[in-house]
Amino acid sequence: MTDGIANDRLEKLQALRAAGQDPFPARVTRGQPIAELLSDFAAKHGQTATVAGRLGQVRDFGKLRFAHVADRTGSLQVGFQRDSMPAFWPNRRLVEGNDLVSITGKLGTTQKGEPTLWAEEVTLASKSLRPAPEKWHGLQDQEQRYRMRYVDLFANPEVRQSFALRSRIVREVRAYFDSLDYLEVETPILQPIFGGASARPFVTHHNALDMQLYLRIAPELYLKRLIVGGMERVYEIGRVFRNEGISTRHNPEFTMLESYEAWADYRDIMARVEGLFAHLVERVLGGDGTVTFREKQYQLKPPFQKARYLDLFAQQNPGVDWFDHASCLARGKQLGLKTDGIEPHKLANDVFEATVEDTLQGPIFVHDYPVAISPLAKRMSDDPRVTERFELFVAGMELGNAFSELNDPIDQQQRFEEQVAHKDDETPGEVDLDYVTALEFGMPPAGGLGIGIDRLCMLLTGSTSIRDVVLFPLLRRQEATPPPAES
Repeated sequence: MTDGIANDRLEKLQALRAAGQDPFPARVTRGQPIAELLSDFAAKHGQTATVAGRLGQVRDFGKLRFAHVADRTGSLQVGFQRDSMPAFWPNRRLVEGNDLVSITGKLGTTQKGEPTLWAEEVTLASKSLRPAPEKWHGLQDQEQRYRMRYVDLFANPEVRQSFALRSRIVREVRAYFDSLDYLEVETPILQPIFGGASARPFVTHHNALDMQLYLRIAPELYLKRLIVGGMERVYEIGRVFRNEGISTRHNPEFTMLESYEAWADYRDIMARVEGLFAHLVERVLGGDGTVTFREKQYQLKPPFQKARYLDLFAQQNPGVDWFDHASCLARGKQLGLKTDGIEPHKLANDVFEATVEDTLQGPIFVHDYPVAISPLAKRMSDDPRVTERFELFVAGMELGNAFSELNDPIDQQQRFEEQVAHKDDETPGEVDLDYVTALEFGMPPAGGLGIGIDRLCMLLTGSTSIRDVVLFPLLRRQEATPPPAES
């Protein structure tokens, strides 16, 4: 047995077994959703009903006991009367707060008018060997809430509601792309060459093939192979993995939406993003589309602002030329950025991130990014230094990245080779020649989009940390999980 199990609960477990009662039966009578029972409750007065869920703290008044039972839809008070439960009453204390129960009885009210199920039959569904957190001073430590999400979810109903909202958001994202005749697809998570983004991968090994593999940092290159194959409109919602730091905006594994549409460009994809937000405002948020995030309000109804990347850079860094390494180096040192050993284009973008991103309250599309930091995007026809790329920002946080896809195989191979020549931990160790081969067969003009689902859920739920919208965020390992405070 693990530490933290209450001795008195073990004694009650043994007493139940000694009495011939299974404390963990395979099945019990399934309950009716509590929310349905509470709807038009007066009309149901006197009807027999069953509820199944977690028993709250028991209040004992001698011949009468009360407790609430909670299921995924709500909570209902249950009353236990000695005179109407002669078989249950002698062993009533063997069933206690935090146990899972199935209770059948008559619907009614107390003298004060509170809706109540007056119990006639109680079945223990699962004996809890640990007490629930105390109502007001229980599981409050934020890190423990993340570590013990299974407790957090039943102890804090608002957390459960937040994750139910996340599920709804993902469902509506799917509904939007499905309505546009996109096909949902699945692409490999284990990849022989990582690519599609700039990030350090997780490395693993396949024993049978004696082959080094990577957990994908993005599904992009495989999805674009499908565009070559004629699927024309595809999307994927799935996990991606980046071996990087952890912060309020970053978790090493996270959920990404990526979509690709043939015969479209980045302006078309801007319209798709605005359409997605209009859909989410209507189906999820309701009202006028205003959300409160980090104590500020944001209006998410399109149209969104637009601004060029280099214009924003110039506004916040007067006299600094993005394409001039000397001036960016001086600015980087002035800002206290790491400059030693940093590639010129990366340093210039670090200056952008340090000086511009926090000012982007938005929603705003920042567009026309330099080629050097956009290896998969198509060049602008009137300025080959920049690409047809945009990122969506809200509250200084990047939510999405999109561009007109590079479909010139010769240009693509040259850019891959330049990446590998300046290899660092975030650069593939070899050129993905199979992807270049796919482009050689011909990929139509296409627009691609990536949106971080976790950050989108942060925004729509008003959550300040990505850990609040990820059920099981990665945390440093502990030797043992301490129990929550007892009631």
